Amino acid sequence: MTSAPLASEGPYGYLMVHFLEDAEGYAEKIYLDLSEGDDPERWVPLNGGEPILASHLSTTGVRDPHLSYNPQTGTYFVLATDLRVFGGDDAGWAGWSRGYSTRMNVWESRDLITWSPLRQIDVARDASGAPAEGAPEMGMMWAAETTFVPDFHGLGQGAFVVYWTSTVGDHQVILWGTTTDFTQATWTFGGILLDQGDDTIDTTMIQRDGRTYRVTKDNGATARGLFMEVTDAERWWEPEAQWRQVQTRIGDEYAAGHGVEGPTMFKAHGEDRWYLYVDVIPSIGYRPMVSTDLDADSPWNPLESDRFSLRASTKHGGVLGLTRDQHEALRAADAASPVEADLGRVEVPVGVTPERIRAQLPGTAEATLHGGGTASFPVRWEMSGVDASGVGELRVEGVLQGTIGANLNAWRGRGGSTAWDAPEKTPYSATSLTVSAVVAVV
Repeated sequence: MTSAPLASEGPYGYLMVHFLEDAEGYAEKIYLDLSEGDDPERWVPLNGGEPILASHLSTTGVRDPHLSYNPQTGTYFVLATDLRVFGGDDAGWAGWSRGYSTRMNVWESRDLITWSPLRQIDVARDASGAPAEGAPEMGMMWAAETTFVPDFHGLGQGAFVVYWTSTVGDHQVILWGTTTDFTQATWTFGGILLDQGDDTIDTTMIQRDGRTYRVTKDNGATARGLFMEVTDAERWWEPEAQWRQVQTRIGDEYAAGHGVEGPTMFKAHGEDRWYLYVDVIPSIGYRPMVSTDLDADSPWNPLESDRFSLRASTKHGGVLGLTRDQHEALRAADAASPVEADLGRVEVPVGVTPERIRAQLPGTAEATLHGGGTASFPVRWEMSGVDASGVGELRVEGVLQGTIGANLNAWRGRGGSTAWDAPEKTPYSATSLTVSAVVAVV
């Protein structure tokens, strides 16, 4: 008999990943917003609105991020396009889309709070790094999303089907591949998911009761805008799958002379209610559509709500449903500043080792949270250069661990350069919280 899940393990709250549009700055980084409680219409930026992650590799830009989860390994992934439009390579869209990076930016986490260093995989290459068998000559990889298939490699052996946009020949298509962990070692190119002979970009999908729904942007002559299709095919990624068109021109109510693209879909907890956020370009950002019946003739309509709240220029990302424990953990990790920056004074004998000094220093520090209240965090004390061979006083610094802002969200190149093509770029956290203490050697 299976016991009922605890309330803390039940669905509660949402996490959004996105980037920001800022033609005057460098905002093509990873941002996370947390829902206000369990409300999918009100969003609060984490880390005080500052980025959570940034790329120091290749173009140094990240756009179109997506949140994925492997339930069989308990691992979360953030994926993003390797492109910097503002302040990067000035090749322009023609250069970027046709002969640019086929790499995908990847970060992983077990708790959505602490994220790994950035790595990249190349979707045009196989596990050995050679050109992938059967892959067409493709332009830049952008707008990658995923659907996890639990039995893709056999019973209980799941994999992500990854789909993205690339230019193939004279137009843009949706390609697909598979991986279990977003490393080159498990990457396999699959084929073409959607090719309508004209420019087609930005596919997002959601599933319900064995049915798969996808919303895609038609940039071609048929002028369908954002359109939705549906299939009952179990192996929906294969060429034999039959898709039926349901609705076109989705989100045009928000356009008013602007383009609409970069859609993302998610389901509300505990009710038959779905959201489709559409990206109004170039800089307006997400606007919400809503549906209470995905199988209706025209399921999507603009959300009519005075309560909707999302910061301006929130662009092309994705939304992940959380549990109450996860929602509370993210709030508790959203530290703003140390309650006390100076943690006092400790005395140690002459000749003591750095390890002994570290053991004498406070192991935790309190910090105020962006959402109010305080929380305690471990402190990692920096001992390099500490010399206790003689009497005197030393000031040491420590960094609070386990905060949202402690992730690698900035970089600097040789000589402190911040040019996108600077050599020897080194990532660091620009928003980590530090404390200090005095070590008296007696």
